[in-house]
Amino acid sequence: MSSRYRQLADELRAGIADGTYPPGSRLPSESELALRHGASRGTIRQAFALLAADGLISSRKGARRLVTQAAPVQSFSQLHSFSQWAASIGETPGGRVVSLVRRGPTELEAERLGLDPGARVYHLTRLRLLSGRPVMIERTAYVERVGALVGGIDADNESITLRLEELGVVFAHAEHTVSAVPADAEDARLLGVRPRTPLLRELRRTTDLENRPLEWSDDRYLGDAVAFTVHNSVRANTLIRSSVKEPPA
Repeated sequence: MSSRYRQLADELRAGIADGTYPPGSRLPSESELALRHGASRGTIRQAFALLAADGLISSRKGARRLVTQAAPVQSFSQLHSFSQWAASIGETPGGRVVSLVRRGPTELEAERLGLDPGARVYHLTRLRLLSGRPVMIERTAYVERVGALVGGIDADNESITLRLEELGVVFAHAEHTVSAVPADAEDARLLGVRPRTPLLRELRRTTDLENRPLEWSDDRYLGDAVAFTVHNSVRANTLIRSSVKEPPA
């Protein structure tokens, strides 16, 4: 069953989509929604965080949230979770853990995760599948408190994102950098392609509700399996991941 805050976020998202809360209007306050739904204000804040991450509402605290735009084509949570995205396009998600190790961070991981000297990370390498076909490699460094939870998840058969959120780890904000890279020897072996085959590379830094770093990931996709589209507006920018069904025009 979905977490309570996800259910509330979906209800508010539906209200934004059907015009109950049009762009420029304000959502009910945290206390109003908490009373209406019999939920804690912390749960309401988590729901607001998902809507803010999707670019639907302002993220300002201490005031009623302002609706900034209509519902986007694809939410941030779907972009972050490979399993949700795969299901949304009619594919069966799959995965295979290549390695999960606890180790010292690289210089880049330490910088992007804001780690102190002597800190450790859990580094996961996982091959992701669409209906049995290898299409992406995840290489993710988790801060230690999150990585320790990942170690107890059946990452071959469960969505790490959704399971962590059930355990109280909310992926609230993310920065994405998308570029092209040639497949190195390990990429080629795992994806079953020739070395130097062009891949789409997504670098992702994710933080929680308090903007504390959770993960730094280097994900590499087969270029004929996925595409990213950015929708720009004066109110918000939405990054959408889609499958490649036909050559671009």
